[in-house]
Amino acid sequence: MSVSSEIREEQKKALSKMSGREKLAYFWDYYKLHVLAAVVIIAVAVSLIRQYMNYKEYGFYAVLFNAGISEDTLGLSDTWQEEFQEYAQIDPEEYEVCIDTTMSAADSSNAQYALADRERLFAMMRAGDISAYISDTENFESYAGNGYFYDLRSILSADEAAGYEPYFYYTDAAAFDEEENSGAGTQWEDPALKTVNHRDPSSMEKPMAVGIFLTEDNKIADAGYYAYLEEGGVTYQGYPSEAVLGIPVTNQNPETAVQFLRYIGLGDS
Repeated sequence: MSVSSEIREEQKKALSKMSGREKLAYFWDYYKLHVLAAVVIIAVAVSLIRQYMNYKEYGFYAVLFNAGISEDTLGLSDTWQEEFQEYAQIDPEEYEVCIDTTMSAADSSNAQYALADRERLFAMMRAGDISAYISDTENFESYAGNGYFYDLRSILSADEAAGYEPYFYYTDAAAFDEEENSGAGTQWEDPALKTVNHRDPSSMEKPMAVGIFLTEDNKIADAGYYAYLEEGGVTYQGYPSEAVLGIPVTNQNPETAVQFLRYIGLGDS
């Protein structure tokens, strides 16, 4: 008889003399680590299966970058998500809608989180996960000046473009050419030091209507997410900083973002 067989026989003899409670205690002493490991593995497997079964892609994902959060806006984005999902007829069985107000730029208290937000935002922008991007002028222009947004006149009908024209935010595409043609030794110019009127296309060589000002008469303005810009007298490139919406060129379904403009009160309802 092998050593392992002898050990099993001895265990059987010992167990035969134990009461039910003693057997349970014996089993727990010897096999509790195995049981706990099995429970953890099963729990993880169940969680992964449940996540897979319940996973839905985003039918619309808007980022309100650098939005000011207050008591008045608590829970507002959740309400808008539900309303816009119904308004745009986005199938809730297959898709989710997200209006994300959690990302922000750095300040003295959350620089580490802000860096993570910027990296996440950049990755999502490049991947085409963001349907609409809203921010203050400075942060908006940091993307607009690098060609990240559609010229809205290329995705709107002539009638729609005419309706939105009073709200258009322009950036100068000639600056894109300067970036591409600049040599390695060219001195970099801080964009903040320029004076640019983003409402005036006549001041630009190649104006592109890459955004929509959301300063007044819409849900974003009425909620006060960017009221701090006016209250604090924030300026950029010589003009008051304002809330602006753009549609990333990586967005494969820009029509839904146009529907969002209507939902928040701009254009035909």
